[in-house]
Amino acid sequence: MATFLSKLGRLAFRRRGATLLLWLLIFGGMGFAASSAPPPPADTFSMPGAESQEAFDLLTEKFPDASADGASARVVVRAPEGQKITDPEQRAEVGRLVAELGRSSPQVVGAADPYRTPEVSISKDGTTAYTVVTYKVPAMEVGDKAHDALDAAIAKADKAGLTVEAGGDAVKIDQTMGGTGESRSASWSPRSSSS
Repeated sequence: MATFLSKLGRLAFRRRGATLLLWLLIFGGMGFAASSAPPPPADTFSMPGAESQEAFDLLTEKFPDASADGASARVVVRAPEGQKITDPEQRAEVGRLVAELGRSSPQVVGAADPYRTPEVSISKDGTTAYTVVTYKVPAMEVGDKAHDALDAAIAKADKAGLTVEAGGDAVKIDQTMGGTGESRSASWSPRSSSS
């Protein structure tokens, strides 16, 4: 191989003009090929009349600030021992938490009120509820300030006596733990009953 490369180098040196012309032709051909290539395909796709497209269009119409690929955080709230999340005092605390989550960052579209859909957002025994915080941006673009605001709202509700856990792709990942996106685990389903 070394002998071949040595001979090739000597040939290129002896025929400098031809080698330079050959390289110029190669680069010129590559430039021409690149300029005459077709444009990239459009990255938008729609199928008018399909149910999924109608649902997507309805979501875009009703929630223009929300992004289809926007991040979300599921926040689970549990009342103190012996109390229910539907008690007036706890309801007020959850209301404050939801309001704070909804205005915590310019990247937040809003936070769902669990009392608007209690059949799916509050457990049968009435001790646990959850809300979803929706973001305008994808998970990788959620900023540190938005992460810190989510953590601060959760800490404030914890101090008020509620047990609050968060999960989802908008939650800050603790890199030292090597987690998968659940900084505070929340394994609750709306129909589960606690003991």
